[in-house]
Amino acid sequence: MPLESLFARYKGLVLLDCETTGLDPEGDRTIELAAIRVQEDGGKGLRVAAKMDAYIRLPEGQALPDKIVEITGITGRDLAERGVREREAAKEFAGMVAAAGGPALLVAHNAQFDMLFIQALLRRAGASTNSKGAMLDTLTVFKDRRKYPHKLSDAIKAYGLGGRAQNTHRAIDDALALFEVLKAMDMERGDLHEYVNLFGYNPKYGVSGPQLQGVRYRPQGYRRGMAMPCETLPRICGRG
Repeated sequence: MPLESLFARYKGLVLLDCETTGLDPEGDRTIELAAIRVQEDGGKGLRVAAKMDAYIRLPEGQALPDKIVEITGITGRDLAERGVREREAAKEFAGMVAAAGGPALLVAHNAQFDMLFIQALLRRAGASTNSKGAMLDTLTVFKDRRKYPHKLSDAIKAYGLGGRAQNTHRAIDDALALFEVLKAMDMERGDLHEYVNLFGYNPKYGVSGPQLQGVRYRPQGYRRGMAMPCETLPRICGRG
């Protein structure tokens, strides 16, 4: 079964992506939060058990930057007409995680960015996922697998997923694409569980933003190709 090493430890995987007004999780806002929950299907494989894709309204008087409209295609009108309040989006996301029925693993590409925004969103809404904080950063994994660059679009190309996945800078498309990338990573090398709560960072710049509770941060330089099993970040850190 795909992702067997992860499902041996978690009841569900919640793959997520955010679109935001900027880079500061405290000063900027999430304008789209999308996630899919993947679970085992009674011995038949894996299934997408739930999806969410929420536009989130900005605080009154705050405008959507033109650059963000250009990148995402999301407009102020979209948020005004189709957006929900932060509290509603936070409640839906927390419910999706809880509905896994046991320990859930949150998965994102550049998870440091997305998780800081989600935590800020949940905090403002007074919501909690009640999860134990297990997180997997596929960017950290990909940096051990391929040479620079390491965007989600690069992973889609590297694994030949162009016919099944697209990196559109729309959160729901990126969450679905991430599922395909995650499966491809698992088929390539079955060590994804070793990366849980281990985030690599560029030693030139350090960790971006506050450190997430429970996450182990380690410098991770660029490679010229796929790391040998003994050279991966988890093995360097004594995991595995």
